[in-house]
Amino acid sequence: METKEEVNERALILSPDGRLDFSEAKAFEATLSAAVDRAVAGGVGLIIDCAALEYVSSAGLRSFLVVARSATKRSLAFHICGLTTDVAEVFRVSGFEKIIPPLPDRAAAEAALSA
Repeated sequence: METKEEVNERALILSPDGRLDFSEAKAFEATLSAAVDRAVAGGVGLIIDCAALEYVSSAGLRSFLVVARSATKRSLAFHICGLTTDVAEVFRVSGFEKIIPPLPDRAAAEAALSA
């Protein structure tokens, strides 16, 4: 799995591409933790754009939960967006959509940062 990174005036945007399974979860979690630090230091929000994420396992869900808790503790605006059909189904079945409500796309996530 590859994770691309972009920064604009409002957000640090991470875009994971591929499969987020057990073998990738630890590295992804480290990437997310470092992104939280950089977003806080830069005074911007954090967006995870999952439009290219093909699959997420329970280990991958844990990575999202860890970053959400870290962002909340540090008062960092954090949004997940662009879930593919398969990933959205995993979020729904696991109840994660109630813990971390996904937004439809990057534009909605960026708008939510301004709200």
